[in-house]
Amino acid sequence: MEPVKIGKWPIKIPIIQGGMGVGISWDGLAGAVSINGGLGVISSVGTGYYQFPKFAGKLINGRPNDENFCSSEALKEIFKNARKKCGDAPLATNIMHALTDFKAGVISACEAGTNIIISGAGLATSLPEYTKDYPDVALVPIISSAQAAKIFCKKWSKSYSRLPDAFIVEGPKSGGHQGFAFEDCEKPEYQLEAIIPEILEEVAKWGEIPVFAAGGIWDKADIDKFIEMGCVGVQMGTRFIATHECDAPEYYKQLLIASNENDIVLGESPVGLPSRRLYTNLHKLMAREKAPKIACISNCVSACKHGEGAKKVKYCIADRLADAIMDKRETGLYFTGTNGYRVNEIISVHELLQKLTQGE
Repeated sequence: MEPVKIGKWPIKIPIIQGGMGVGISWDGLAGAVSINGGLGVISSVGTGYYQFPKFAGKLINGRPNDENFCSSEALKEIFKNARKKCGDAPLATNIMHALTDFKAGVISACEAGTNIIISGAGLATSLPEYTKDYPDVALVPIISSAQAAKIFCKKWSKSYSRLPDAFIVEGPKSGGHQGFAFEDCEKPEYQLEAIIPEILEEVAKWGEIPVFAAGGIWDKADIDKFIEMGCVGVQMGTRFIATHECDAPEYYKQLLIASNENDIVLGESPVGLPSRRLYTNLHKLMAREKAPKIACISNCVSACKHGEGAKKVKYCIADRLADAIMDKRETGLYFTGTNGYRVNEIISVHELLQKLTQGE
């Protein structure tokens, strides 16, 4: 594995830690990944729960309202604490385009001192406009098709005289939300191995833009495979959950260790996309029509339309993800990729990166 650059930022180990929200990848995990040579990624979603209730503002039903669900002040504090761990090593922020106030989130991340912005959950074609006052911030869209790569390159080239600093290509084996229709997630033609070649072909038309593979990547053999295909590196989420430094509660980590392959399911999400998660007590409550009452306090993603999407699928994603990090085990929602059941121990970030670069 060779070092890479994303914009002006050098990454010693070409492994990007997935931006897992709410509260799974904050200063603890991101700082540890960056100081050990990878790219640590801070999730910007749900930062009102950071050091709860310090940044939550006025609570509604014990939760931060829509003004503080994504707290700019909390994000700055997260960056400050991550910098104590990693110094000047590059740090990234994952900001979902689907957030109700995506623009505010981007500006907050720039003000907090991010070096790189990674954005998925939609096509963030206006991202360069929002970061024009921060020219050193590298921009990395998450895509799942050659058509998406073409849209970004064409739009950014014409409107902003620039191209993406890198692409992350995410296949349908990742944890959380998928960029594919429910019925397509298992089809061979939509798997990462199938979509990477056509995306690399499209990206090559626009210049030397580094491409990272993501979704279902487990070990060095997987990483080597995608590098041989033409990627420069990978993004990984699930394996970083099972590290000592991960900000997730211990119960979440132990759930992964105790899980088997059948415990990992693809379900519906309030945002209208399939999402991969662990089957837990929450799903049993939903099946019995006894899930917690839906009250759109956070107004987190525009596609949910103030809780209408949540009512269709019988749960609020913001509240249930928050319950997971607040250790409310009966009603927590726990995302994982398809390989989550393979986790059998909790190790340090340093040891994990050694395994990924040197082999098990």
